[in-house]
Amino acid sequence: MEEYQLLIHHIQNRIQLSQEELHQFVAGFKITKIKKRQFIIQPDFVAKYRSYVVKGALRAYVVNSQGQEHTISFAIEDWWISDYNSYIYQQPATMFVMALEDTVLLQLDFQSETKLKNANPKFESFFRITAERTAAFFQRRIILNLTSTAEERYDSFIEKYPSIVQRVPQYALASYLGMTTEFLSKIRNKKLKKKS
Repeated sequence: MEEYQLLIHHIQNRIQLSQEELHQFVAGFKITKIKKRQFIIQPDFVAKYRSYVVKGALRAYVVNSQGQEHTISFAIEDWWISDYNSYIYQQPATMFVMALEDTVLLQLDFQSETKLKNANPKFESFFRITAERTAAFFQRRIILNLTSTAEERYDSFIEKYPSIVQRVPQYALASYLGMTTEFLSKIRNKKLKKKS
């Protein structure tokens, strides 16, 4: 099926599987279509799935006691998203994960993932590689947040993820970069003036 082609390509870039193994691996996933502004994860409910984005964009965020939103991550085509703490430990989520566009996901539930890992060491390797890349990404993000200015964080994001900038609301991008929407507007205006 067309929806599975992107995932198959994603898997083959990380591990070598036979056609039979590939079929066994992707058989655990189910196609889910969600509408813009629909939630796939909400606090206090266990995150049932690890989600692979076939088409669309999502945002994971938390809300503090003052009601301010803080964006933890985005996900577009060929990326994964979940509340990993909730999913891995099967305990209540602390994050919201919401679609920013109409989205098509391939979702794997915790029990199916456990079965896959037990069925074949190659499958376990795939999830280990995915977890290592996710851990490295979050480490880079934390270091960047602690060691660079707001403008440097914005420049870094634009350089690495130019396609995301056009697809996410300004308030969500601002909260991801750890600044107010007004401050992000100032940075953008300053850059536009430099170009003109």
